[in-house]
Amino acid sequence: MDLFNTSTNPNILPFDGEVNYYGPVMNIEKAQYYFNQLLQHIEWVNDKAIIFGKLIITKRKVAWYGDKPFNYTYSKTTKSALPWTKELLELKNIIEHKTGETFNSCLLNLYHNGDEGMAWHSDGEKDLKKNGAIGSLSFGAERKFSFKHKESKQTVSVYLEKGSLLVMKGKTQTNWLHRLPPTKKVKIPRINLTFRTINI
Repeated sequence: MDLFNTSTNPNILPFDGEVNYYGPVMNIEKAQYYFNQLLQHIEWVNDKAIIFGKLIITKRKVAWYGDKPFNYTYSKTTKSALPWTKELLELKNIIEHKTGETFNSCLLNLYHNGDEGMAWHSDGEKDLKKNGAIGSLSFGAERKFSFKHKESKQTVSVYLEKGSLLVMKGKTQTNWLHRLPPTKKVKIPRINLTFRTINI
């Protein structure tokens, strides 16, 4: 933690990256409204990954939206972006206003309960703007989110509240892994939106 950082959203990483946690950026009622809209109207599909040459279908569902039908490849599978929905554009405007960043795409994740999570990884795909900001909005279940330094193995964790915003930028993806650990304590769904910038 930077003791001299006087901003209201200090960097939660101790070194080699920048992650700002803004906390909730809307009230509980608005967060619940967006959760319901996203759950009902997003074109959710089960995610796919090719691991050791084998196609894996996840319980977790995903969706990919953007300014254009951008292709985005990760885990050796490629997605083509759908056009923005009204609600996604509203949320994009909220976080762009809060952060001063701009985004042209969004990867959404739907975790049905705490059994579903995400293993350690970094978002360093060649399609993404290098060192670009990734703005993460959370709705539904509150979940623990963890970072691990690639060399020192030091970890940092934060609990992501309903309607909260977390922004990763700078050298974070180069030097840190992150994950959403599974938990038996959470029985309700969580929706996570990760706003990104695809190289044009």
